[in-house]
Amino acid sequence: MDLFLIFNQNSKTMIDRRNFLLATAGSLTALDLFSTIDKGFTKQLEKNLNKLENMSLDASAENEDFWGWVRQSYTVSPNIINLNNGGVSPQAKVVQDAHIRFYQYSNEAPSYYMWRILDQGREGLREKLANLCGVLPEEIAINRNATEGLNTVIFGLNLKAGDEVVLSTFDYPNMMNAWKQREKRDKIKLVWINIPQPLEDEKAIVKLYQDAITSKTKIVHITHMINWTGNFVPTKAIADMAHAKGCEVIVDGAHSFAQIDFKIEDTGADYFATALHKWLGAPFGTGLLYIKKEKIKNIWALLSSVDPDGGDIKKFESLGTRSFAAEMAIGTAVEFHNIIGGKRKEARLRYLKNYWTEKAVKLPKAKLFTAVKPEFSCAVATFGFEGWQAQQIDAKLMEKHKVHCVSMILEKVNGVRIAPNVYTNTQDLDILVKGLTEISKMDPPPAPPK
Repeated sequence: MDLFLIFNQNSKTMIDRRNFLLATAGSLTALDLFSTIDKGFTKQLEKNLNKLENMSLDASAENEDFWGWVRQSYTVSPNIINLNNGGVSPQAKVVQDAHIRFYQYSNEAPSYYMWRILDQGREGLREKLANLCGVLPEEIAINRNATEGLNTVIFGLNLKAGDEVVLSTFDYPNMMNAWKQREKRDKIKLVWINIPQPLEDEKAIVKLYQDAITSKTKIVHITHMINWTGNFVPTKAIADMAHAKGCEVIVDGAHSFAQIDFKIEDTGADYFATALHKWLGAPFGTGLLYIKKEKIKNIWALLSSVDPDGGDIKKFESLGTRSFAAEMAIGTAVEFHNIIGGKRKEARLRYLKNYWTEKAVKLPKAKLFTAVKPEFSCAVATFGFEGWQAQQIDAKLMEKHKVHCVSMILEKVNGVRIAPNVYTNTQDLDILVKGLTEISKMDPPPAPPK
């Protein structure tokens, strides 16, 4: 029997290639898949899941025993409190182990094992991702990040001079720059709207987009969760309105996917892209692109393809040599996410955000740039103090308490973005609140020179 080695922290295990490929293609159950990587982890997983049986979402969100086990499933640094999971999230150890296993396997004979063995697992992975997204497998392309996916659509659309695109000043910079390039190159017209942060009125937000649409509007570009503030935009309501006016809709799901529990059809998107290395916790440099099946032929391939204007979603996967090991480990991240449960995960993340913000907003001169209503926010919140620059708050939190976050400054937003994840515990957030309380009692330092 043709065998290969799987290495994990505790032991050296050998399984046959058939089981390896089943795991790669997603044909094993989650528990069987995890068992091939770490049997001890699987036993603990079953034990801790039993604790949540028949428990409500709210109760499970506050069950520190279960989430303490989740924390132990990560390789959390004891020297820093990482509250910038919105930028990129770590992988659970079981995902790291799968990635390492595939990487070591690839290195035994790269061109053979990567192209003839691992690459065969893409179709099983595509099906697994499609199931998670609630779409057809032939509507999913596996790539490296949301920027790549969205740029594929932005540069692949057949737009001509004078065509209009509606977008927001709070969209992600890479996307805004891509549209500006098309404006400069192809003479399309960009129509910008401004969404006050926060705005907890669905009708008001929809009206902002509606008022910007004209007879020349072809595309409405929507960011599902605004990375600057953590605020969610009612994409489905905007998409329904835009479709009624004959427009197509692009949804940037980089920060929403696997943070809240939804299917792509819930956004109303014709085109959707996300990064899987954020809230799904897949290996760094992994992402997906969704295009409605009947619209694939309308988007030119960004990179070379035999049939660049054809109807096969795989034309967007001609990336050349890439990390097959990282791609195949996506499946393990999906299983870890599913085992926790999308709704349970969302409830926990919202609970953590509320846990610290409800205390912080009571501090003197506090400014919260994130919505309070649950339908408009989840894990992420941006917070500041009157008179303080975001970078100054960021620096103080790191200097005094080793709390890592990120500064967010755009228009009237000037604060630090706090993004806990499922491995974050309330003790971490108590330290954050302690640090913010100390800052609230200080005189703000001089503003840095511009």
